[in-house]
This record gives sequence, C-alpha cells and structure tokens, in this order.
Amino acid sequence: MDKQLIARQVVEQLGTDLLAAEQAARVAHETATHEENIAENKYDTLGLEAAYLAAGQARRVEEIGFSLRAWRQLQLRPYNEALGIRLSALVLVADENGHEQWLFLGPEGAALKIHIQQQAILVLSPHAPLGQRLLGRHPGDEIELTVAGRVHHHEIIAAY
Repeated sequence: MDKQLIARQVVEQLGTDLLAAEQAARVAHETATHEENIAENKYDTLGLEAAYLAAGQARRVEEIGFSLRAWRQLQLRPYNEALGIRLSALVLVADENGHEQWLFLGPEGAALKIHIQQQAILVLSPHAPLGQRLLGRHPGDEIELTVAGRVHHHEIIAAY
C-alpha cells in the first residue's frame, strides 16, 4: 500500500474539514454580532450563546489548521527494524479472533478512517491509546488494549 496516497487522502480530508469549519465559524460570528441578537434584557442570551459557539468554532478551525500543517510536513519513512514502529508506519494487526485491521500512525488530529483500493485504514496518532502501544514494537509482538473495561489482544502482523 502506498503511504504517499494515504497521507494525501488525509490532507485532502483535513482540507475539506477546514473549509467546513471556517464556514461554520463565519456563520457563528455573524450570528453573534448581528444587530438583531443584541440582548434586550438579562434573559435574552441568544447573542451570548452565539458568541460562545463562534469561539468554539474558531478553536476548531485553529486545531484543524494545526493538524493540516503537521500532515503536510510529515516525512514518510520506511519501517526500520532497529527502531520499530514509529510515526508514518503502516501496520497490519490481527485481534484474538483473527480479524485484521490496517493502521497508519500519523501526526495529531486525524483520527479518521480512509479507504485505499477498497481497504479501510484507521489513521491514528501516537498519543491515542493504540498508537502508544504500537510505538517501538515489531511484527510478531502482541499488544493489549482495554476498551470499556474489556481487554483486547492484538498481534502485529506486518509493518511498513
């Protein structure tokens, strides 16, 4: 599987998300500052609520922009046996039932699923619980992950 294509798809998705977040931030700002939303009494909170929403949308734009810059600067590296799994690794894991899943370890902010050649790839950061457990590991290693109080076992099948 082509890591360059994976990274490109993530950048495209983040770009789309950024445009949507910017539009939502503009609408929230316009609502917050519109003259019809000036409070007429202490119970009239529409303008205040819109201002909170605008601030949240602005933070979201900032976060997506940060993620997009990080992904654009990502240096794709091949798997190195001496270093183990690290940022930009493409990893195939199997759970205790033999169900296989492709994972791509990328920088912050892109916890999403993409499809390449009809294959689903979960994109996660090294700060995600599963991402943390993968760092420095090698094919053949087993990892545990507790989700909702239940322990899941995964075997690393391959890393690229």
